[in-house]
Amino acid sequence: MTTPSGGGDDAPRYDGLRALFINATLKPSPQQSHTQGLIDRSAAIMRDRGVEVDEFRAIDQDIAIGVYPDMTEHGASSDVWPALYERVLAANILVLAGPIWLGDNSSVMKQIIERLYSCSGLLNDRGQYAYYGRTGGCLITGNEDGIKHCAMNILYSLQHLGYVIPPQADAGWIGAVGPGPSYLDDGSGGPETEFTNRNTTFMTWNLMHLAAMLSQAGGIPAAGTSRRAWDAGTRPDFANPEYRA
Repeated sequence: MTTPSGGGDDAPRYDGLRALFINATLKPSPQQSHTQGLIDRSAAIMRDRGVEVDEFRAIDQDIAIGVYPDMTEHGASSDVWPALYERVLAANILVLAGPIWLGDNSSVMKQIIERLYSCSGLLNDRGQYAYYGRTGGCLITGNEDGIKHCAMNILYSLQHLGYVIPPQADAGWIGAVGPGPSYLDDGSGGPETEFTNRNTTFMTWNLMHLAAMLSQAGGIPAAGTSRRAWDAGTRPDFANPEYRA
C-alpha cells in the first residue's frame, strides 16, 4: 500500500484494502438495480487501485428484522446477519447505497442500519467499539429530490456507530422530479452526468485515502476511547475514578 498522493499518473495503489458495498435496492436479483449502476462506477475505481471489493444486495439475503446481533436468539426462525457482519468487519471501507422513496431512504436501507447498530456494542481487541478504524460513505439514486437528506441520515448513522467519515463521502443521481427515466434507463443521461461522476470519483478516492491512513496508523488510538477500560473504572479527564454518568 503506497502513501496517498495527488493523483494523475502517480496515483497511489491501495492493495491490501478491502471494501464492502451493500445495495439497499428494493428489487431482488436479477431485476435491474439503478443503484447498482453507481456502485459499479465506484467499485471499478477501487478495483483499479488494487482494493478488494465485496458486495451484496441486501434484499436477496435472509436478514431478520431486529436490533440484536443474532435474531435467532430472540425468536427469529433464521437470520443470515451474523455471517454478513463478518464481511462488514473484514472491510476497511463500507459504502451503503440505495434509492430514494418518498424523499427518504428505502426500508431495506433502514433495516441494514438497524442491523449494523445491533452490533455496535461489540468491541475490538483494544476494547473500542467494533467499527472503529474503518471509513464509511454512501451512494443514492432516485427520481425525486432527497439525496442530501438520505445521505445525512446514513452518514450520521455510520459515524455514530464508529466509522470515520471522510470529506465528500456521498454521491448520487436523480432524474427529473416525478415520473421519468432512472439512472440506467436509455436516454436518462445518468451515466454521463458530470456532477455525479465527479462526486462519485471524489467520494471513492477520499474513502481509499482515509482508509489507508487509518490502516497505516493501526486504527483509532485507544487512549480515551476504550469502552473496556471505561467499564473497568478508567475515567480519562474525570478526577473521581468512581464517576458514573
